[in-house]
Amino acid sequence: MSAPKDKPAAKPWIEQIHAYVPGRSKSADGLALVKLSANENPLGSSPAARAALADLHELALYPDPDCTALRAAIGDLHGIDPGRIVCGAGSGEVLHCAVQAFAGVGDEVVFPRYSFSLYPLLANKVGAAGVLAEVEDYTASVDAILAVVTERTKVVLVDNPNNPLGSWIAGDELARLHAGLPSDVLLVVDQAYAEYVGDGDPDGALALAAASENVLVTRTFSKAYGLAAERIGWATGAPALVDMVNRLRGAFNVSASGQTAALAALGDQAFVAQSRTENAAGRAFFEDAIAALGNHGLRAVPSKANFVLVLFEGALRAEAALTALAEGGYAVRHLPGQGLGQALRITIGTRAQMEEVAAILRTAAEIAG
Repeated sequence: MSAPKDKPAAKPWIEQIHAYVPGRSKSADGLALVKLSANENPLGSSPAARAALADLHELALYPDPDCTALRAAIGDLHGIDPGRIVCGAGSGEVLHCAVQAFAGVGDEVVFPRYSFSLYPLLANKVGAAGVLAEVEDYTASVDAILAVVTERTKVVLVDNPNNPLGSWIAGDELARLHAGLPSDVLLVVDQAYAEYVGDGDPDGALALAAASENVLVTRTFSKAYGLAAERIGWATGAPALVDMVNRLRGAFNVSASGQTAALAALGDQAFVAQSRTENAAGRAFFEDAIAALGNHGLRAVPSKANFVLVLFEGALRAEAALTALAEGGYAVRHLPGQGLGQALRITIGTRAQMEEVAAILRTAAEIAG
């Protein structure tokens, strides 16, 4: 007879999970900082989205559980059958549903080293093992991913552009990855930052999802659309994949306000284009500023997203740079828990903010020698 238990016991794989830690917005002594730690849009949200929310008055009724109008608008913009689209409470929900549907105890979920910190949690939540594929100079390697795929692999997760690296797999390489995977392995392409790369389908993942039975693409309204507070994401893939996500997602999972804001934001592509243009200019300025500090051991990983990962390979260490930036009023992301103790991920803010961040780093590097 087993020993009696005096309290509920969690599954052992759940006990291994460390809760997600968001980007800082305050200093160690509690002072508010300019938040360049969460990859939020410095332009805010579309005026059309804000206006639509101002007109939303009915709070007593449940939202449309199927996001019918929103899926139709997404489909119209991207040329996708709305029946092949499912919406979630952020892309995190649909990512979780995808892993939960196809992986479990004894299975493996593969993703590149330094990927989005949510990925190992998704594997742990279902009792699967997260398997890291090595990267090449801070860029995901198709060959390295394929090399770690085994008969136990059920899901491969690729964020493109990558978070926190900002690096990018081109369309031909993504197609090669898909071609090299067994047909019973689900490839999930997380396009959270796709709008910062270009219009439409910059890496061809949407086309892969349209033509394949084992590709799911996820997107979010949190980044270029500037709707992080509303938590809206979506996914597209073969009908059978969408059906599995629909079975697992929460009922009424996207709020009425979220659906309203996202629908209005989709209609304001000028705001998205402005976000992309200003981000590209700010990112180019900041990458050039970091390159000018190369003699001090600073290096920027080339980015396609709305942030830059800065490597500290000289006298100025990442921890000291983090402190200097906080003292200057800025919160950025230090990720030692992901093996990036020598780096800081810095969101691209306004031009004035990036000029000040660059100046703080230049002074700190000069002091460090």
